This record gives sequence, C-alpha cells and structure tokens, in this order.
Amino acid sequence: MARFTSMEHLRFLLFDVHRVEDLFTHERFAHLDAEQAWMIIESAKLLAEQEMFPYFKAMDETPAFYDGKGGVKTHPQLKNIIQKAAEQHWIGGYASFDQGGMQLPEMIFSTGHHLFQAANNGVEGYTGLSAGSAGLILNFGSTVQIETYVPNIFSGKWQGTMALTEPQAGSSLSDITTSASPTDQGYYTVKGQKIFISGGQHEACDNFVHLTLARIEGAPAGVKGISLFIIPKFRPEPDGSLVYNDVYCAGDFQKMGQRGYATTHLSFGDNDDCHAYLVGEPHKGLTYMFQMMNGARISVGQSAASVAMAAYQASLQYAMERPQGRPAGEKDPTKPPTLIINHPDVQRMLFTQKAIAEGALSLGMECNRLYDLTHVTTGEEKQKHFLLLEILTPIVKTYASEQGSRSAALAIQTLGGYGFTTDFPVQQHYRDLKIMSLYEGTTGIQSLDLLGRKATMENGKALQLLAAEIMQTIQQAAVYPDLQPKAEALEQELHRIQTVLAHLFRFAGKGQIDNYLSDATVFMELAGYIVIGWQWLKQAVVAAEKLAKKDFSRNTQVFYEGKIHTMHFFFRYELTHAEACANTILQHGSLTQVKELEIFA
Repeated sequence: MARFTSMEHLRFLLFDVHRVEDLFTHERFAHLDAEQAWMIIESAKLLAEQEMFPYFKAMDETPAFYDGKGGVKTHPQLKNIIQKAAEQHWIGGYASFDQGGMQLPEMIFSTGHHLFQAANNGVEGYTGLSAGSAGLILNFGSTVQIETYVPNIFSGKWQGTMALTEPQAGSSLSDITTSASPTDQGYYTVKGQKIFISGGQHEACDNFVHLTLARIEGAPAGVKGISLFIIPKFRPEPDGSLVYNDVYCAGDFQKMGQRGYATTHLSFGDNDDCHAYLVGEPHKGLTYMFQMMNGARISVGQSAASVAMAAYQASLQYAMERPQGRPAGEKDPTKPPTLIINHPDVQRMLFTQKAIAEGALSLGMECNRLYDLTHVTTGEEKQKHFLLLEILTPIVKTYASEQGSRSAALAIQTLGGYGFTTDFPVQQHYRDLKIMSLYEGTTGIQSLDLLGRKATMENGKALQLLAAEIMQTIQQAAVYPDLQPKAEALEQELHRIQTVLAHLFRFAGKGQIDNYLSDATVFMELAGYIVIGWQWLKQAVVAAEKLAKKDFSRNTQVFYEGKIHTMHFFFRYELTHAEACANTILQHGSLTQVKELEIFA
C-alpha cells in the first residue's frame, strides 16, 4: 500500500508539539487519554486505507456527472465511504454526547479527516460538509430543526451543504438575490439559484439539507439583509414522510480536479413550492454562516496541506526507487546509475515539499488547538484564543493552498516526464489541490480579510497576541546554539513586518483604503512565511528537547534530526522570500491601480 501521509509526523505534532493531552485536563475532554486518542487516529487510518485510498484514481477516471434529469451519478463506492465514516463517528464525532457525538476535540477529529483528505481528497468533502452543516444547526437552529436534521446528517443518510454563491454575484454575497417570502404557516417560500454547491446532489444519500443564504422581502440592502435558511430537497412531513420540496439540480460542473466530488447548480422554487425554514433571527444569516465558513477555511487549509503531503509522499517513494544518472563528480560511465534522491536538486525539491506540507499541517493543528481552547476556557483566556484563531484562519487557508500547489508542482517535477502522466498520482494531486485557493473565498478575499479586518480588529490586538506567541517560541529556541541563529532571523522578520504594517497603517489613517489594501495579497504571503517559520521553529525546539535526553532508537534520532534539518532548510530557502515581499510593499507608488485600462492592450 502506497504511503499517503506520515503517521510519525502526525503523532509528533499531536502529542509533542501541540500537546493534545493538555485538553484532557478540561471537563469536556476528560473522558479521553493519549492511548485512546491515538487509537481513534489509527482507526481513521484504517478506514482511509481500506475504503478511500483504493478508489482515489478510479473516482478521477469516472467522475461525477449530471444525468440530464436532475440527478448526479457518482462512483458506487461513495455510498459505502459515507456510511462507514458515519458509523465510525467521522461526521458527528465532534458533537457532545447528548447530541449523539463522541465529544472529540477538533484536534483529534480533524487529524482523522487529514487522513481522509490525503487518501482521497475528492470524496472527503462530502463528510466534512455534513459535519459543518450539522454543527451550524446545532449552534443556531431550533430544537425542532436539530431533532429533524442533525441525526439524519450524522447517520450519513442525509447530506448537508452550504448554498451561498449565485451566478450573477460570485463571491460578492452582498449582491445575492435569492428571495424568501414569509407565510402564515411557519415557513418561507424561496426562489432563486445557487451555483458551485459541493455535494448538492448525488446517489449516496437520500436527502440533501441546503443551508442557504437568501433575502427576506423588504430586507436591507447588502450583507445586513441576508438571512439563513434550511432548505431540504425533500421536506419532512408530520407523518414522517418526505415530500419533494421544489429544489432541482439543474446541472453540474466538470472540473480539472476533485472529479469524484459532485459540484452542482441548484434551482429553488421553479414551481413556487420551495419551503424554507429560518435559522435563528432574520438578517443575521451571514453572521451564522461565518461560523461554518471559518471552520471550512481551516479545513480547506488542512485539506490543501494533506494533498501536498500525499504528493510529497508519492514523489519521495519514486525518488527512492528510481535510478537515473550519476553524481556530478562521477566520471566513470560504467558505474551503475544512482537513485535520483541522491541528486542535490531532487533533494531540494523534496525538502521544499516536506517544509511546506509538514509546516502547513502544523499550522492547521495550531488552529484546531485554538478552536478547542475557545470552547473550554473563559474570560480573557477565551478571548485570547479567539483572536489568535481569527488572525490565523485566513493565513492557514491561503498559505496551504497557494504553497501547497507549488509543492505538488514540485512533486511532478521530481518525477520528471512520468509526473505528467496518469500512471502516477502526483498530477492528480496537483489538479485536486488547485481548487483550495478558490474554496471559501479566493486568495485575494482571504488577503483582504487578513489586512482589512483581522489586522485592525480590537486595535490590532490579534496581531499583538500573535507576535507574543512567536516571540515566546523565539525565546525558547534561543537557548539551543543550533537554533539561536534561526530564532534571531525570525525575530528580524517580526520587526520587518511591523515596519510594513506601520507603512500601511499610514494609508489607512488618511482614509486611502485602496492604497492600504492594494498589496494585501503580498502582505498575506509575507505573513505566511513568518507564521510557517514560527511553526518550524516550534517543531525544532521540541526536537532539540527530545535529542537532549539521548534516550531513543537510531530511527527516532534520525526523525528528530530531520525536523531540525527541515527547519534550517525552510529558513534558508523559504523564509528569505519574506524580505522580498516587504520590499515590494514598502516601495512608493502603486502599479495596480491603473485608470488607463488601455495599458493592458
């Protein structure tokens, strides 16, 4: 069986770097211990190996497709995957015991989903979407809504979805036009269209629960007038029967990647009989939906890191098996070819992939840890964790998706011409990964969120807290002679980004918002390098602590030394790009606010 992730790295992150066991001291997670937690992860690995990974290529070669009659045909294994995942609580495992869940920390629940994402990224989204949809209903739905929909979603019988995007509006949610008209019978009637609805129709589930944004008649313009509705494809009746709810799948989208993952165009109310059920209060839909969207952004970042990890593992395996050429200093053509992993440039490509994938996975786990802490702490401590999570969310989504694509491209390059063929999986990983920079808001939107909202929230407190966390790691690293120069380098980058922010804030202070935000994506790239540098220094500190104890096998020693070596590699080959980003932003004059559009001709 091909290896699609590193269980050693996951265990290192989960127990040593991010210390999941600290969560077990809190009442909500006190029923768990380290042994149980790892057994849960190993059960997820088994599910991924047996039910998901064997169909990775087949689901790409026989993609989901529209049947022309309102249905979407999918691979027959999909139903089995969803059922097995539901039976093992990988849809509702995060929920509390009284809600039918296993009360798992997100750190554990998401680590299990990492294994699914790495094994077969095209199908994991079905269960992930259902998990997020049910969570939204649990938090904001009525008792009746919870009892009606959540158990059916947790069981895998019903699919949960997010229905946000409309043909004419795209990512601009303030421009949605799907309308909701109140009735005197406790529901609304909805009319409109939604596109790019992942999991919006397929054969593996009996019903579809669309969490849909729409405008109630007379609602304010813009995002303040958006409400959230539950719209099932088949609405439950009091007698327990299901009645078609005038939700029609008008087509699907054929994609370059994630071809086993159905992406649909839905039409609501063509026959004026689409019943919708308001979630929470009117006009607060976007506030509610952001809970699911923020969770989805972290999940997308983790998913990108997971696919990058799978591509890295595939290219690593190839490099260790493929003989070609001889070392540059070897002049004897009669000597046998060496494995390509011995060539320095191949090592450079492999280390780049390792640095990106493992660093991004660490940041994803950092975010999941903060999410858990926001649910078990109170007061100032809770607010601290919330603010840190807020500022890291757009970074983990963007770094993993953008750099993950680069990493997967290097996996193709590592294989050479074979990497471009369908005989090997890396080209599929590359295609599957690209969508991650578009899901849940493009890179540009995430960058505007980071600089326009998160950097300024509570007068910059989130940024201050993040800088303090990074400085704490820098101080821990400084006591190790091998790590001290890298600690100093990261501190220098912290000072540099503060200079950049001071430069940008001057524009904001003058009301020059276009100038302030015009290089938001460059700022995001800068922040990404620094934050991943922090994660690598954090891993190196733990590895150095372990090595200092000198109580381990040779394989364990090599593992820890590998973490420190990869940290050094990241700082030399990746973190140095941060200075270039800063220099780009600090230069005077904008080159991206051209009014004479003819210049593009």
